[in-house]
Amino acid sequence: MMPITTTAELSAFCEQLRGEPFVAVDTEFMRETTYWPKLCLIQAAAPTAEAVIDPLAPDLDLAPFLDVLRDTATEKVLHAARQDVEIFHNLGAIPQPLFDTQIAGMAAGFGEQIAYDALVRQMLKIDLDKSSRFTDWARRPLSDAQLTYALADVTHLARLYPMLRAKLEAAGRMGWVAEEMRAMTDPALYDMEPESAWKRLKPRRFTAKYLAVFRAVAAWRERTAQARDQPRGRILKDDAIDELATQAPLDAEGLNRLRSVPKGFAGSRFGPDLLAAIRAALTDPEAYAPVIARNAAPTSPAAGAVVELLKVLLKARAEDAGVASKLIATVSDLEKIANDDAAETPALTGWRREAFGEDALKLKRGELALVLDGTRVRVVEVRRGPKGAAP
Repeated sequence: MMPITTTAELSAFCEQLRGEPFVAVDTEFMRETTYWPKLCLIQAAAPTAEAVIDPLAPDLDLAPFLDVLRDTATEKVLHAARQDVEIFHNLGAIPQPLFDTQIAGMAAGFGEQIAYDALVRQMLKIDLDKSSRFTDWARRPLSDAQLTYALADVTHLARLYPMLRAKLEAAGRMGWVAEEMRAMTDPALYDMEPESAWKRLKPRRFTAKYLAVFRAVAAWRERTAQARDQPRGRILKDDAIDELATQAPLDAEGLNRLRSVPKGFAGSRFGPDLLAAIRAALTDPEAYAPVIARNAAPTSPAAGAVVELLKVLLKARAEDAGVASKLIATVSDLEKIANDDAAETPALTGWRREAFGEDALKLKRGELALVLDGTRVRVVEVRRGPKGAAP
């Protein structure tokens, strides 16, 4: 098998893809030691054409394939698409419209975050060959066995996609998946601006001083990781950002006292730049600190018990619908609902409100009850007497 290695070959292949209803896409990349993912291979398969593309080939420009990804007339089918979409976003082309078979599998009742090989096994009755799973995809040349292994990821995907889509359409759940895909293709999800880096973390305090340093350190780490093309964690661990924001050291001595900062960090080439970023943030912490909307509703003393009841309700409703519970709501969603009937959470909007959110509010109001029927939990409506009391 020969991969596509020239722009002329790629243009010819992309012409074949023009007008196809969908194209299955997968990538092979390396990221263990870098900040930016190194794209090593692209696999694509449509109903009438398939190929492996070598983006490392010196005579290849990916522009024709990026145009295919932007073509809204052809649906792009990927599995667990988040990292693949990030790679293509960095190249200037978010695949649209997108169909993520992992999310679709969750909506179709195949379980939580189902792996690609498991989905293929269940839908196509095929056990995938994993012999080339740990290939160094950046090394050239790739063998026929490695290229065949890589291409199989999309040839099977192209087969199961129509089956999975038909299953969702029959269940009336394509709208569920479409809503998830809009979120998946939102450019804000892949924002790499250093000043936005704090949003990927969880601040533990909410004072202006803490948040200002928290944002500054996260931005400094992001800039440094990008400039050095190293993983964020190799520059500074997440725990260190919280401790730095809490202690706000202004000199090398204060920096060296922190437990989460590597020994000798203050004396390294990183130390002075980090301290400068902290000092700059503290010149006006009120202005620099990010504004974080917090739940205005007071925490109810009974909220913990309500969350536990909502977990049981969620499991019951997910089983009734034959859908993965994680797709409907998270523990964080349940905690918000427990404290506030009007909480801003996806579980109280769109299809999730219909599948679960409305019942969650009814359970809080005492209008629904959870009944153990053998080994299964049933959700039953509570009938109330003339004075509002349950008979």
